[in-house]
Amino acid sequence: MKNTFVIIFSIVLLLLTFLFIEPITDTLASFVSDVPKVVAKESNEYKKDIDYLFVQRSDDYEPYSYQDLLNIYYSVINSGWDEFTFYCPNEYIRCISDISTISGDELILTHLNNYVHPFNSFTNVRTLINDNGEITLNITYLYDDEKIKLIDERVDEIIREIITDDMDDYDKLLTIHDYIINNTKYDVARNDSDESPYESNTAYGPLFQGYATCNGYTDLMAIFLTKLGFNNYKIATTPQEITESSAGHIWNALYYDGNWVHMDLTWDDPTPDPNQPEYADKDYLWHKYFLVSTEAMEEVDKGEVVVEEHNFNPLYYLEFN
Repeated sequence: MKNTFVIIFSIVLLLLTFLFIEPITDTLASFVSDVPKVVAKESNEYKKDIDYLFVQRSDDYEPYSYQDLLNIYYSVINSGWDEFTFYCPNEYIRCISDISTISGDELILTHLNNYVHPFNSFTNVRTLINDNGEITLNITYLYDDEKIKLIDERVDEIIREIITDDMDDYDKLLTIHDYIINNTKYDVARNDSDESPYESNTAYGPLFQGYATCNGYTDLMAIFLTKLGFNNYKIATTPQEITESSAGHIWNALYYDGNWVHMDLTWDDPTPDPNQPEYADKDYLWHKYFLVSTEAMEEVDKGEVVVEEHNFNPLYYLEFN
């Protein structure tokens, strides 16, 4: 009888240990560690479930390296959260210093922004650093809910109208590329003076108003690419590579047929030369920058009109190394 009681007690003890070991461990860890537990809310529907060589998704918000911090920034922005708080552990001595570097470097933040879905891209990221190691990110996003709904529904309509089941990937990409260019003009006014009646710097401009800058072309193409199932991100010229004869620029990168390639709708929709009136109303449609490798793009850039806007830093876009 005594042995039976001991066996039953042992079994019950094992069951209780199995059921409660994780909560007990978490409770003990909270006493041992001085870093509060971070609770993440649910991501929005535009979160990309993809890791890249430069940044990766993370559900561990306790950083121990510079790369961990980059991953946290990316994960928060990629999830569509407008505010998020995490903490620097005591063991990571340079944590505050590294956060100050990232938050104060618009170049790094711009490149991080290029990896998320356009609907989760930001206009501003404000980093609040508390002396106790508490870090709060406040994010202002480019697209509001109303614009997202309008753009999303119209993109779905266009896909139903012009994409057919018998098309292969090349035909789908070519059809979307040509559709955007044939229905869009480059917004010279915004480019020259940053003033325009059109929302040409977002996907709304080319989709509903017929005008775009490179940001508008690229965002709209990125939305189509994601809808069609292509892994993609945006590539930006960085200030270090900008010369007096070039300007900042952005275009699409996508994984196609086993390789990462470039697609630049802005340069495939060139603006007519105002010094040649006979061509002023002519609409151009090129395919010089359609699904090209870096080497091929560089060769095109050396043409009659030398293009310097495609100088990008491969340290930020490692898929092209």
